[in-house]
Amino acid sequence: MESGSGQTIANERANACLRDGSTTLDLSRLGLAAVPEALVDLTHLTALNLGHNQLVDVPSWLGNLTKLTELHLDFNRLAAVPEGLRNLVNLTVLNLQANQLVTVPEWLGGLTWLHLGHNELVDLPESPGDLTGLTSLYLSHNRLAAVPEWLGNLSNLKLLGLQANQLVAVPGFLGNLTALTGLYLRNNELIDLPEALGNLTALTALDLRGNRLVAMPEWLGNLTELDWLDLRENRLVALPESLGNLTKLYRLHLDHNRLTRLPESLGNLTELNRLDLSHNELAALPESLGTLTQLRRLDLDHNGLTALPESLGNLTALDWLHLDHNRLTALPDSLGSLIDTALTVGYNRFVALPESLGHLSVLDR
Repeated sequence: MESGSGQTIANERANACLRDGSTTLDLSRLGLAAVPEALVDLTHLTALNLGHNQLVDVPSWLGNLTKLTELHLDFNRLAAVPEGLRNLVNLTVLNLQANQLVTVPEWLGGLTWLHLGHNELVDLPESPGDLTGLTSLYLSHNRLAAVPEWLGNLSNLKLLGLQANQLVAVPGFLGNLTALTGLYLRNNELIDLPEALGNLTALTALDLRGNRLVAMPEWLGNLTELDWLDLRENRLVALPESLGNLTKLYRLHLDHNRLTRLPESLGNLTELNRLDLSHNELAALPESLGTLTQLRRLDLDHNGLTALPESLGNLTALDWLHLDHNRLTALPDSLGSLIDTALTVGYNRFVALPESLGHLSVLDR
C-alpha cells in the first residue's frame, strides 16, 4: 500500500478509535513512513500495532501513551529502540522483530514478552532493566556470539529463542531456567552442551538443528517431558541409551547426521508419530523399532541399510515409509501388513520383491 493512502487510512482509524473509545488500534501493513500525529490524543490505548510499515523512527510523544501494555513495531526500519518507549511503564509486550537494531538500551525492562529476532545485534546489555518477569524472549537471527549472565536469572522464562546466531557454546547458567518449556538453538556453531541443561526438566521442545554436535550426553534422558526433539544436520555418530527415557516424544528428527547405529531403547518411544533417520550411515536397525506402532511416517532413505527387521511389519499405522537409496537386496514379507502405507524403495539392489507388497499404494523400484 502506498504511504499516502496508508496515512489516510491510519488517520481514519485513529479518529474512529478516539470517537468510540476503543483501547486497541491496528495500523499494521499500511506503508507508513511516519507515525500519524492523530495518535497523540489516544492516551487511553492499551494495544497498538505499527508492524509491517516503513518506520525509521518513532516520535517521542508516543511515550505519552502510558496506558499501553502491548506495542508492535516489528518489520520496520528502526536502527535503535526509540527513547520515548522508556516512559511506557505499563508495557508488558514489545515486538521489535525484523528491524535494523544493533543495540538494546539498558533501560528496557518490566516486560513479559520481548521479540528482538531478525535484527543485527552483536551483544546484549550487561545490566538491563528488570526483565525477571519475562516469559518469552526471542533473540533469533542476530549475530550474538555469547549471551550475558543475567539471562540465567530469568526464572519465569518459558520460551527462549536463540536460533541462527553465532554461538559456539551454551553457558551453564541457562540450566537455571527450570521453567523453560521451549529452547531453540538451531543454526549456531555448537560442538557440545553443558551438563546443566539436564536440569531443564520442564522442556517440551528442544531444537538443536544445524549445529556441530558430535554426541548427545546421557543427561538427555532427564528431559522426560519432551514431545519434540530436533537434532538434524549435526555430526552425531551415536545416541545415548537414555534417549529411551523420552517416552512422550511425538516427533524426533535425526536426519543428516553420521549415525552408524541406534540404541535398542529407541523402541521405548511408543508415542512417536514421525521419526526421520534419513541421510545417515546406518547399516542395520534394532528389532525394537517395531514397537513404535503409532508412527505415521518413517524416513530411512539415504543410509547404508542391507536388511530390515521383520518387526517393521508391526508399524501398521504408517502412511509413509521411505527406504530408497540404501543397499537392500530384499524386503521382509512382514511389510505386506502395511496395507495403507506409501512405500519408496528406489535406488537399492533388489533382485525381486515379495509378492505380498503388490497392494501397497506407492511402490517405487
